[in-house]
Amino acid sequence: MAENVMLQVDGLCFAYPECAVLDGLSLAWPGGLALVQGDESTGKTTLLRMLAGELAPQAGEVTLQGVRQRGALQAYQARVFWHDPRSAALDTLTARQWLDGLPARYPAWDAAALASHVEGFALQPHLDKPFYALSTGSRRKVLMAGGLASGAPLTLFDEPVAGLDKPSIHHLLSALAAAAGRGDRLVVVAHYEALPGVAWDHAVTLVR
Repeated sequence: MAENVMLQVDGLCFAYPECAVLDGLSLAWPGGLALVQGDESTGKTTLLRMLAGELAPQAGEVTLQGVRQRGALQAYQARVFWHDPRSAALDTLTARQWLDGLPARYPAWDAAALASHVEGFALQPHLDKPFYALSTGSRRKVLMAGGLASGAPLTLFDEPVAGLDKPSIHHLLSALAAAAGRGDRLVVVAHYEALPGVAWDHAVTLVR
């Protein structure tokens, strides 16, 4: 793996019954901001789940900062921020409880960044609500505030603007723009189109 490559994907394959999703996908991305683009059912979420180590590829290898996912999954996942916004796994926690638990997991945690994102996403009134009581947009905003503040080498966001109000979209776009060009972490966004006003360092388009 080249010295400046943070995430390397070699020959990734995955298929659901009677539906091939990824067939030999390869990537070599340094740090910065990356877009996974494609229409519905082209495999965007599936790819993010595989990059997170949540879903095992049927063939191929994923390597993050020299750590191979296959055979060193725990060490690999320690470098990744990923939460599926559709999952009910966090439902019994309040937003504050979940956020308070993140610094212990992520060594590069940035408390000042979290405060900035809580303000930018207008989350203060929602911090003591359990996840099950949050709207779709508020749930995504909490997850993105945590992800942006995590400092995780690989941070994955799926359809991040879904359910967001205009001020929150503006804050998100500013935060993503700030992630572009950084060499110390890679932020990967899955969306059906490129978000406006954002300079993507890397991009891949998935097709059926």
